Parts: sequence; structure tokens; C-alpha cells
Amino acid sequence: MKTAWALGVMLMAMGDAGAATRDATIDAWMREYSGSVPGASVLVLENGQPVFERSYGMAELETGRAATPDTQYRLASVSKQFTAACVLLLAEDGVLVLDDPLRRWLPALPTSADAVTLRHLLSHTSGLVDYEDLVPEGQADQVHDADVLRLLEHEDRLHFTPGSDYRYSNSGYALLALVVERASGQRFAEFLRKRVFTPLGMTQTLARQDEGPVVASRAYGYSLVHGRWQRTDQSTTSAVLGDGGIYSSLTDLAKWDAAWYDDRLLSGPSRAQAVQPATTTPEPDVDHYGFGWRLHGGMQWHSGESIGFRNVILRFPERHLTVIVLTNRNDPEPYALARRIAALWDASP
Repeated sequence: MKTAWALGVMLMAMGDAGAATRDATIDAWMREYSGSVPGASVLVLENGQPVFERSYGMAELETGRAATPDTQYRLASVSKQFTAACVLLLAEDGVLVLDDPLRRWLPALPTSADAVTLRHLLSHTSGLVDYEDLVPEGQADQVHDADVLRLLEHEDRLHFTPGSDYRYSNSGYALLALVVERASGQRFAEFLRKRVFTPLGMTQTLARQDEGPVVASRAYGYSLVHGRWQRTDQSTTSAVLGDGGIYSSLTDLAKWDAAWYDDRLLSGPSRAQAVQPATTTPEPDVDHYGFGWRLHGGMQWHSGESIGFRNVILRFPERHLTVIVLTNRNDPEPYALARRIAALWDASP
């Protein structure tokens, strides 16, 4: 009969072998990101602990700077969950109400927006026109959140009656950043720093502004053009913060993930609102949208796509499992890869 000690050693060895197999499998899947090419960083958290954390390839091709778990990638639309958290914090403060009319905070908008509320913006049910379609062709200067408001001031129309349908809207989240500024009296980037990043110890995370702090360990974005990697780090809309302007690292996103399990940032009711189905959606692998989170079965997730960057975060809260894949290249979109990685931990929703 095996002693308890011997059985424990055997189980530990089996666990080590399983972890080694998973590590080797993920390494094989990440082979195209390895070497002197735009890279990726991958993190798997189980029960709050990193069970896989590895970076591949380059954060900056021109200098040969390798990607690491501390490399800061542009999160693109993964930023939306941070914007939503800011609005929820202000609601907890009693400064605003989610059902506030948008024009209470941004009265310059046309009367077509009379029925639009902050809740509509959070859940992509506002019907607002997409600001990207309004940027003049050939414009060289970057658009900022305030410019989004100026563009929409001249559009006295909506795609549909607010609350009657779903249409993913970067316009809505850009305007939410402005609402945060009006309600708090602080610049959006500063509010994020003081109320979200600093309390969580996210020292490697910031909303990037040309006049603000530098992104010290920044990954630059690239695209494969005619068989060669070219830097494609910024577009006309890359300076808009509310819908996609945050940079962060695996190290800091682990802290962000931890904050969704307790009250260190948001109260239980606020966290529940963020991941409560607010609307059904026609998107693949999405049953509903919450506030900055897509919902599919038992999975909470969001992707982020911007010129030169493709990212995804998958959370399985019942399993206490999270998979994060950040990349600084224009293709491929890593959602399917992240799902395969999650399946290694039997985390199918």
C-alpha cells in the first residue's frame, strides 16, 4: 500500500507532467510569434495564481527589444471595461445615475439624442452614429474624445430608437470618457490613474496621451505588408481614450482580474451590473453584452482590435480561470487561440 507521502509525490509528479505538457502545447501554438517578429504575451490565471505566463517575439523590431510580461500593449477595445468601471464608480459616489440622459452631461449633442441614457452607451444600445465614419477622408491629425463630441454635434440622427436594438459603438464609449470628465472634474486619464490604476497597484497601466507620461515599456504595433513587417502603431483614431486608449501589461491585468472577485475597486452590486446581460447581440460567441464585457454562457470576455494590435481577455468566474493574450500585430485575431488555451484547463463555458 502506498504511503500518503508516496501518493502525494506521485500526484505532484503527475501535476508537473501535466503542466509541462500544457506549457509545451502553448509554446507550439505560439511558434509564429517567436523570434524576430512582432510578439505576444500570454497569461493564464487559475484561482488567482499565474499557472502560465510567457512572452514571445519582439515588442519593438527596430531595436530588437523582446516582449516580456511587463510589456505594455495597447488594449484597444479591452479598454471599454475600464471606462465602464469609471462610470460605475461615479454612480457609487452618487455623482451620476446610469439612467441619466446623456444630454444632461453633454448638452451640445443634437435633440435626436434626447432619449439616449448613459446605460444605453454602456450597453451599445444608443443608436449613435459611428464617429469613425465622420472623420474627413485624408485627415492627418488624430481624433480625440472631445473631437468625437464635435463630430456628433452635427449629426441629428440615430441608427435606431435608443434601447430598441444593439449596435457596437465606439462613439458611445468616447462620450462616456467625456461624461466621466464632466462628472468628476478631472481629465479622464487622471481619473483612471487616481481611482482605478493606483488603488489596484497597476503601475504599468495608463491611458496614453501625447502630452502625458510616456509608456515606458511600450510595444509598438506592426502589420505584415507584402511579406515584410511594417510599423503601423497609430491611426487617426488611436488617440481616442474612452473606446480603446489604455496600455497595460500582463502583470497589471492580473491585478485587474483579481479586482473582479472582491470589493477592492467596485462593490458587489456594481460588478454584477457590469456582467449582467443588458442586451442580446448578433455577434459570434456573444449571447449578451453587459457594460464593457461580452457574455457567452459562463464566459465573460472582450477583444481589442486596433491598427497593429490584437488582444483578448477571457474570464470563467465559476472556474476562477482567466486567459489573456496580447499581441502587437495586425493579424491574426487571437480569440480562437485563447479559447484553445482555456480548453487545456477544461474551462469550456
